[in-house]
Amino acid sequence: MSTLHTIVVIVHLIGFATLFGGWVVEAFSQRGITKVMQWGLVIALVAGLALSAPWDLGYEPNYMKIGVKLLVVIVIGALLGIGGARQKRNGSVPAGLFWPIGILTVLNVCLALLWH
Repeated sequence: MSTLHTIVVIVHLIGFATLFGGWVVEAFSQRGITKVMQWGLVIALVAGLALSAPWDLGYEPNYMKIGVKLLVVIVIGALLGIGGARQKRNGSVPAGLFWPIGILTVLNVCLALLWH
């Protein structure tokens, strides 16, 4: 069971890296929403939900932390959706929608690492 848990953690990290990496690339170029960012969010969300299940590894999950991280991911998803729609309509994403995506992604990582 711990091997499967480790694999899901790796997939979760790959999803985060895809989301954040896509955002960093766009931050230095067009500042747009890409499919890579959206897929990274989906991968991180699905793997994170799988990680929130009780894995019977000898400790109780911190459900408050899981809830806060889920809320942050939902906000990131909303920003990606709204930003993507505005990008299709206007050709660009407003800075007020683009920059919080990266900030909230880093916040989610900080929550994961610093909240015990």
